[in-house]
Amino acid sequence: MTKPIVSDGTVGKALSVLDQVAAFERPVRFTEILKVSEHPKATLYRLLNTLTRQQMLAYDSEKQTYWLGLKLVRLANSAWSQSSLARIAGPAILQLSEGIDETVHLAQMDAGQVLFVDKIRRAGNSDTLARVGLIAPAHCTGVGKAILAHLPSNRLEHALDQQNFFRFTPNTCGSRKELMTELETVKRAGIAFDREEHELGVISIAAPILRQNGRPLGALSIASSTSRHCLDSISQFRSKLLETAQKIAREAEVWNFPQTS
Repeated sequence: MTKPIVSDGTVGKALSVLDQVAAFERPVRFTEILKVSEHPKATLYRLLNTLTRQQMLAYDSEKQTYWLGLKLVRLANSAWSQSSLARIAGPAILQLSEGIDETVHLAQMDAGQVLFVDKIRRAGNSDTLARVGLIAPAHCTGVGKAILAHLPSNRLEHALDQQNFFRFTPNTCGSRKELMTELETVKRAGIAFDREEHELGVISIAAPILRQNGRPLGALSIASSTSRHCLDSISQFRSKLLETAQKIAREAEVWNFPQTS
């Protein structure tokens, strides 16, 4: 759970504490936070008190536990409305999912990784690891590769620096060189595949959601189990996937959606 602290002064320190509390996914005691924190005891205590006063954290004096505060919910809701593609893409990905009877994921880039911002799962289909709000590696997911392939060179270099190339399965891309080769293919083809690279038994076909200038806003994918499809059969959805991605991109242009990738 420990994360390196970026030198951004008091604000950076406070945000790192919020990240650490959130990582527990439950009310947590001071001693537990201290074990994963790089801050001295006194500094951590001061930061927790400040965050609690600002209602970014809540504190139960009887149980002596901290958890995320309601102010974060308000801020998250505002961020979701302003910065998440889900707001404008929802109807389009629902229509796509219903039309092909497969699971559809919507994702955006976040610090070199992909953040799933929406998911439509069809009843009876096998589930995937992807969850709304979950961060996943970009180097071994269809949506991640679809976005990476269309980043300008400076942003791509930064995103690649964030990849650890961990091998989740025997099919996972294991090096920067290997990934760069595949990204060239992805950019030419306009689609990316997940060949059981993040999760065994799960494959996907993904397409970027591109601005008129070619910059990626995000990506969407059609995911399925290998018991239902192979790469050849899932490719039958290519045209509908690209059509949906283009539809979302047009809506984003009208709404003047902010550039985040």
